Amino acid sequence: MSLPLDIRSYHKDPSLGTLEKQLICPICVEVFTKPVVILPCLHNLCRKCANELYQPSLFQVGIGGRFRCPSCQREVVLDRHGVYGLQRNLLVENIIDVYKQESESSRPPQKPPALFSCTEHEDEKLNIYCLKCQVTSCSLCKVFGAHKNCQVVPLPDVYQQQKAELSDRLATLVSTNERVQSFVNELEALRRNIEENSRIQKQILCERFDQLSAILEERCKIMTQQITSEQEEKTGWTQSLLQIYSEHVDTNSKLIQAAQNAIEDPEMASFVQTSQDLIEKVGKASNCFTQETLDPDYEKMDHYRVDFDAEERVLYQLDFMEPEEEVEETPYEPESEPESEPEPVLTLESDPEPDPDLKSEGSEMMNPTPETIEDTCGQADSCRDIRKVAVCEKNGLSTSQIVTLVFYFLGFLVILQRIWGNIQCLICI
Repeated sequence: MSLPLDIRSYHKDPSLGTLEKQLICPICVEVFTKPVVILPCLHNLCRKCANELYQPSLFQVGIGGRFRCPSCQREVVLDRHGVYGLQRNLLVENIIDVYKQESESSRPPQKPPALFSCTEHEDEKLNIYCLKCQVTSCSLCKVFGAHKNCQVVPLPDVYQQQKAELSDRLATLVSTNERVQSFVNELEALRRNIEENSRIQKQILCERFDQLSAILEERCKIMTQQITSEQEEKTGWTQSLLQIYSEHVDTNSKLIQAAQNAIEDPEMASFVQTSQDLIEKVGKASNCFTQETLDPDYEKMDHYRVDFDAEERVLYQLDFMEPEEEVEETPYEPESEPESEPEPVLTLESDPEPDPDLKSEGSEMMNPTPETIEDTCGQADSCRDIRKVAVCEKNGLSTSQIVTLVFYFLGFLVILQRIWGNIQCLICI
């Protein structure tokens, strides 16, 4: 037999509840009943459940059969004895016995049966209720007993009254509990909405910061490329001068070596024959040398200074937008025009008087004076704000681009001058 319901419902030990889950048959969903058989896949079944699961036909009786384990769906092959040929799991059966004993011992003690007879008069039933003592008693207690001087009422009347009162209060409690549960559901929905909205806002905020980071990286690449371009230009010009003058030094070194060899030659006839040519070459080489004048500030790159103090202050002041105050719109009520009276002049009485400062600013914008124009131009020139710089870059070339173009042009002129000097040296040689 399966374990009675009251035994499983009364035990409070959590270990017994965990053990009970391991002792449940997957077919009858009850605690295993003896005998318990073990399948080849090491799962357990009640023998009667296994017999119900395996019902051979008339042609299969005595020749074995097969069925699938309800836990793992593994096929179980039976011999001619059927389910009776499966081995019993004595260990599980002993555990079931111990479990039943523990469940019986953990069952709470039963309440004593209610007494429906009078304690003083055993043969009399309780049929009246004493209002003074607030206890039930019998009729004999009212006539001869302890309640003869008390006010009593029939027990059915008290029963109906107290039952109605309890029902009303129970209904009130149920209604209150439903309202509380509804409020709890609203709080849970509110919590979920807060979490979801917070997640969405965090995602949007991270995306915006990623965009800002991408813009900063792009600007860093552009500005770094400007420095790199000028660096390559200057190093290229320096390398070309280095190559030219290195070749000039090599040529002069060879000429010096030839002249020294001629001077050391003891043969006067040979020296006289070659000396005139060497004298001319050495003279030309000495006279055609022109040294380039290097700009002392040519290697400096200080003109690429940056000032991001204002931008840093703006970045440190990044914060969320303040919520806009909703302005209540007054409904428009058209005024009815009188038939006989002339058309009235419309006056805007509800509009407040404009601020004198705003009025003066508006008049200056409508009628600009030379001083106003100069102030506006001065403010535009001194503005170092990022948006204004962006507007200037959109409208035309920025200051840094103009400076870069000027340096490019000057470098081009210097290169042309050097090339012309080298051409003159080659002509002289």
